[in-house]
Amino acid sequence: MDEFGGMQGDSILVDHVITSLNGLTGAQAIEAGVDPREVWRALCREFDVPRSRW
Repeated sequence: MDEFGGMQGDSILVDHVITSLNGLTGAQAIEAGVDPREVWRALCREFDVPRSRW
């Protein structure tokens, strides 16, 4: 998660609830079988990362 930095990225992955992924955190979604690329895109949308950096 270079976009968010190491420590912040780790925290976002386990702490941030992603609305579009049924209220799961990124880590929970990946564990449940969601493609990590989809988790990344969902996080980018929620944090307004410019689409060119997805």
